[in-house]
Amino acid sequence: MSDKRKFKKRYCKYCEAKIDYVDYKDLSQLKFSLSERFKIMPRRLTGNCKRHQEMVTIAIKRARQTAMIPYIVDRKNVVESPLEMIK
Repeated sequence: MSDKRKFKKRYCKYCEAKIDYVDYKDLSQLKFSLSERFKIMPRRLTGNCKRHQEMVTIAIKRARQTAMIPYIVDRKNVVESPLEMIK
């Protein structure tokens, strides 16, 4: 039999902080759900619960629409921290 990998269970940081609403203007919270190319990271990587992942997705889409977060990033210029360009 092969040994199964045992991973540490990821917990939703929004549930732990008891956050009811994810605001699209709070970029410090949203940056943990974005990859280096500003893509929305899935639940299995972030550890968010379904309810908060849906709120994060809506908040990121609203922030993109208001030009707080870019839609796309140049493939050649990948930054380490996605929100460095915004500040």
